[in-house]
Amino acid sequence: MKLRSSLVGFVAVALLGVSACSSSDDSTTAQTSSGSGLEKTSLTVGTIPVVDTAPLQMAVSQGLFKAEGLDVKLQTLAGGAEAIPKLKGGSLDISSGNYVSFLGADATGTLDLKIVVDGFASGPKSHVIMVPKDSTIQTPADLKDKIVAVNTKRNVASMLVRVAAKAHGVELDEDKNFVEFPFPEMEGALQNKKVDAAQVVEPFGTQIAQKIGARIIWDTSQGPTNEFPISGYAAASEFAAENPKTIAAFQRAMAKAQALAADRAEVVKTIPTYTTIPADVAGSLNIGVFPTTLNATRLQRVADSMLEYGLLDSQLNVQDVIVAAAPAAG
Repeated sequence: MKLRSSLVGFVAVALLGVSACSSSDDSTTAQTSSGSGLEKTSLTVGTIPVVDTAPLQMAVSQGLFKAEGLDVKLQTLAGGAEAIPKLKGGSLDISSGNYVSFLGADATGTLDLKIVVDGFASGPKSHVIMVPKDSTIQTPADLKDKIVAVNTKRNVASMLVRVAAKAHGVELDEDKNFVEFPFPEMEGALQNKKVDAAQVVEPFGTQIAQKIGARIIWDTSQGPTNEFPISGYAAASEFAAENPKTIAAFQRAMAKAQALAADRAEVVKTIPTYTTIPADVAGSLNIGVFPTTLNATRLQRVADSMLEYGLLDSQLNVQDVIVAAAPAAG
């Protein structure tokens, strides 16, 4: 299955970094923890300093990986696209990333991968469309012929906006209606009227509202994108095939961490430890959902939306891209 040329170009750019990626230390590949039977005990896992990855941090800090015989070292990435070449090059064993990037890479054959853990789904006001406080825009229907800031075009951000607009009878175009701004720059883009609207995630939504009075015109976690799967953890298919017991141990630890994240207080306490979000802001964030199971039917929503909005050329069966959840130990 192939993506349209626009997304192919996006993935191709990401692969420019492959040559710079070093292979995982061969000495760790054959490591086996005493009595555990794990093919590999030392893992390098890619992470992004956003709310999505709070359970990963909790799994490290609370010893959940250690309890499974795993020594997990985290490598901070600038964004999900960076994970693709690093997984392909072997410098990451597993990585967090958004599903549109992961499924797009697999569909083009850029990276044959497997989703091993479902990480994060949108929740009320975790992913929103915002406009300046004095804007005449009231609903997504008013975005026709307007310019919307997204962190990456032809990815999950623009897709969420397009879904919202279509639900209001408006078709938006990736090239005509969207421009790219890093999330930290969206406040200035709205305030200086460089854009008409912005698709914003937490903590930026809360911060922009507090600082410049920007207002939400649409919460994208409703209707067709209610609790929409946003991100998860993936490994190269070859790595997953060669290390099934290691993958299963990682899944068990993360299932426990995702369950702990149902306690908002635990998530709020964790966020300032790995992001630049201060504790007083973390407490006011709109936090999404941390699934505890890996469900192909749920993730199929992403692939189906990608197909509908031109980010896939043909249907992708997500069941073929996931690793069945590991049974509980013991």
